[in-house]
Amino acid sequence: MKSYLLCVVLLASCAAAQTSSSGVSAPAAGDRFTIPAGTKIPLSLKQAISTKTAKEGDPVYAETAFPFVINDRIVVPAGTYVQGRLSHVQRGGRVKGHAEILIHFTSMIYPSGYTVILGGSVDNVPGAEKSSVKGSEGTIRQDSDTGKKVGTVASTASTGAVIGGLSGGGKGAGIGAGVGGVAGLAIAMLTRGNDVRLEPGTSIEMEIQRDVTVDTSRIQAAK
Repeated sequence: MKSYLLCVVLLASCAAAQTSSSGVSAPAAGDRFTIPAGTKIPLSLKQAISTKTAKEGDPVYAETAFPFVINDRIVVPAGTYVQGRLSHVQRGGRVKGHAEILIHFTSMIYPSGYTVILGGSVDNVPGAEKSSVKGSEGTIRQDSDTGKKVGTVASTASTGAVIGGLSGGGKGAGIGAGVGGVAGLAIAMLTRGNDVRLEPGTSIEMEIQRDVTVDTSRIQAAK
């Protein structure tokens, strides 16, 4: 009887070993990994965005161009899609106010199709010219174009002075400069500030706003 029980135990042990080696056992707890809040991931924008045409609620699509690694493990491989939406859009004002765009990232879609919900904001836009990021939420803001408007006023005033000088001497030059300056000021006030424009391929640095747990066994696409 003892010999029979010993054989049963040995057979059960062999079956368990074969199941483990075949890889059909349930994923281990170590297959889950947490991307901590504050992590910054570089992205590449997939479509053009401009405050001239964009609306709040419009979708935003980006992609990781380089594998993101934590503790020698690829947590976000290259080619992972990141989706978001425009939460705020503001065109530049005629007198004051900068053009602004606020993007919130909401999900990551891995090459395998595995999708993870996240909260992400823009931390930096190194690929965007004449734009900067302000505030904790990562609003992308067009840099000031005050100098350009001042230049418009000065240029128009100079042109008026030349025309006035040709027509009426020194007195005419003064009047022409004044009229030209007023006209230039009117043009500057009627002209909107520059729009924020992000071209396809623009580099954007996304910051993870809260911890995101991923199942690393589902990250890689099946071969």
